[in-house]
Amino acid sequence: MSGDSLDKLMYSFVVEDVLKGFFIYVPPGYVACVYDLGRGVLKKVLTPGLHLKIPFWQKAKLFNTQTLEYSISRHFNAEHERAMGDIPIAAVTLDTKRVAVEGTVLLRLDVHQIPSIWQTIGEDFVAKIVRPTIRSRIRMVFSHFDYQDIVSGKRDAVEMELKNELERIFYARGIYVENVLLSEISPINQ
Repeated sequence: MSGDSLDKLMYSFVVEDVLKGFFIYVPPGYVACVYDLGRGVLKKVLTPGLHLKIPFWQKAKLFNTQTLEYSISRHFNAEHERAMGDIPIAAVTLDTKRVAVEGTVLLRLDVHQIPSIWQTIGEDFVAKIVRPTIRSRIRMVFSHFDYQDIVSGKRDAVEMELKNELERIFYARGIYVENVLLSEISPINQ
């Protein structure tokens, strides 16, 4: 290797590993949380822009603060545990009809509670909190309604009760429920 290419390689190392270690770039629609080896997860979140950090001592993690679409669909790939979504959820109605529920839940993380989410739940909050809660609440709410009511006139009441139930659980954890939209409720043949 020639001296010139060795100099370019060393320069590349310095720019990539050292200088990038000093900065955190936060794009629009995101915030960054910082983990400091001495103080743990810092309470202050970094808003969009360029910020300084201590290389090798602080680690930054980006979190999306935009509306997140949690899609419940037969097209969802269940192999990705952290993905925002789920396969159709089986539920039993008040009149004991088994149904498969599809739809969308619109969620958003509370910017001020993201450090707490990262510290107490972790990065995989979808698998630990969101997915099990949505499954449980859909099954519970559907058990309060007859099948005919759900597919005809009371769909909006089902969506509203579901939204209220999810808000009750998610709000304290720093997750806002913006809306619950049911798209398909199909009977499951036994």
